[in-house]
Amino acid sequence: MTSAAGTARAAITPPPATAVPTLWPMLRLRWRRDRVQVPVWLLSLGLIALLSGIAVPASFGTVADREALVQIAVGTPSILMLRGEPRGPAADALLFFSLFANLAAAVAFMSTFLAVRHSRAEEEAGRSELIGATVASRVVPLVATVLFGTVAALGAGAVVAAALVVAGLDPTGSLLTGAALAGTGVVFLGVGLVAAQLMCTSRGANGLAAAVIGVAYVLRAVGDAGGTPAADGLSLASAWPSWLSPIGWGQRTRAFTENNPAPLLLALGCAALLVAVAVLLQSRRDTGSSVFAERAGRPAAGALLRGSWGLAWRLQRSSILGWAITGLLFGLLAGSLGETVVDLMEGNPVFQNVLVGLAGGPGAIIDLFTATLFSLVGVIAAAAGIQAVLRARQEEAAGVAEAMLSTGLGRIRWLFDYLTVGVVAIALVLVAAVAGAAVGLLPTDAAADRIESVVQAGAAQVPAALLLLAVAAVLVAVLPRLCIGLSWGLLLAAVVIGQFGDLLDLPDWVQDLSPFSHTPVVAAAEVDWSGAWWMSALAVLLAAAAALGIRRRDLAG
Repeated sequence: MTSAAGTARAAITPPPATAVPTLWPMLRLRWRRDRVQVPVWLLSLGLIALLSGIAVPASFGTVADREALVQIAVGTPSILMLRGEPRGPAADALLFFSLFANLAAAVAFMSTFLAVRHSRAEEEAGRSELIGATVASRVVPLVATVLFGTVAALGAGAVVAAALVVAGLDPTGSLLTGAALAGTGVVFLGVGLVAAQLMCTSRGANGLAAAVIGVAYVLRAVGDAGGTPAADGLSLASAWPSWLSPIGWGQRTRAFTENNPAPLLLALGCAALLVAVAVLLQSRRDTGSSVFAERAGRPAAGALLRGSWGLAWRLQRSSILGWAITGLLFGLLAGSLGETVVDLMEGNPVFQNVLVGLAGGPGAIIDLFTATLFSLVGVIAAAAGIQAVLRARQEEAAGVAEAMLSTGLGRIRWLFDYLTVGVVAIALVLVAAVAGAAVGLLPTDAAADRIESVVQAGAAQVPAALLLLAVAAVLVAVLPRLCIGLSWGLLLAAVVIGQFGDLLDLPDWVQDLSPFSHTPVVAAAEVDWSGAWWMSALAVLLAAAAALGIRRRDLAG
């Protein structure tokens, strides 16, 4: 006969976890949280693809125009690093060359942010522990994130493919372009999931995933810059480093020309391996823990933690260090590849005279190359600064700001502490990039002149980064509940307009909206610093507006 104790134990024992009944609510929860962010990502990607698909044939309507453009691109490694692998003068092939690498990077960021948001961020907020107390198993939320992220990546590919078809491009090549973007997104979904298992905070996981995306982009860029041009100068075969990059795998499909889907098998295999690693790590660790544990702090706080600024710096120094290391790597790349660029040009007599006449000599070509890469460093610096000031909003939502402001700390001082940490983050990224480039340029001829040009290229990125930082501070002060999405959205819009404004044939007034359109080009014969001065002045005015805004509103949860 069953005892009373046994009956009670049976009554309180939860039923065994079953994956299928609990998976659907997990998927609905993820869609509920991302019902705005994911559609915005997809619509943005589709709009860029549609406008590009319409603008490229209209801007380069004749075969002669496209051939001239491709020949210049094949002979200019800096263009290859930013764009991709040229595969002929056809309008659709030119579009794929100009657009794919940057769209793939955008899809990669979308996927990694999604993965971290639904894994490590959930653990930080304590929601994973609540879900784990239900009948859902430990792995079901992770499986739901994989499924949801895969659908989002497929959606990005489908939207871009549909936009290209609507623009009048070949359907087969359009579908393969979408499939390549989806494959890239699924790979970096796995990267984000593994990063969430390795790092103890969502900031650390996002930083690690962003670093992996940067490495993948650089490997693709180096492979394209070191590729072998065809005899007619109308196409190029990327070098072996491109095979080490998921972005390079998608590019190797060579949509609209060869239409080769075989490289996507690498993406599927890599994604499956990364997801398997994430599932294994998830099943073996405790909720809230990570593979790389957070280091225990000192028994007593240091002198730096006696004020609000020290706390803001302490909370973000690891992520800022990650951004600075990324800048250092880009700087080393810009400096060390300068001579390689000249050697590649000298080995290509078809374009040597054209490019030397265009840039003014080998030294000027190195300056042009480093300035091009430093335009990417400027974006990295702006991202580091924006992340730093947005931390103020996160502290406010968590209730920490309310406790701090209940002391003698003023609101303006509290916000400006995070703003100055953002300024420090921008400075560290650019200083690290300049130092790395200077080290790489030491063996070159006229190294002092080349290093001076690099210092100017680094300084030229400061005003645009400061302006975007000040805009983010105003959004924190005025629109706290929307500031995170709006700040990153404005950065993305500024990059798209700055990088693709000419390609999309946007009106001048639209291109002028991007701070990166006004960044001084130090490789030019005469450098125009006027944009730098007015952007700096506008950043100061916006910082004052942020101070006024934070005084006039209540704290928001």
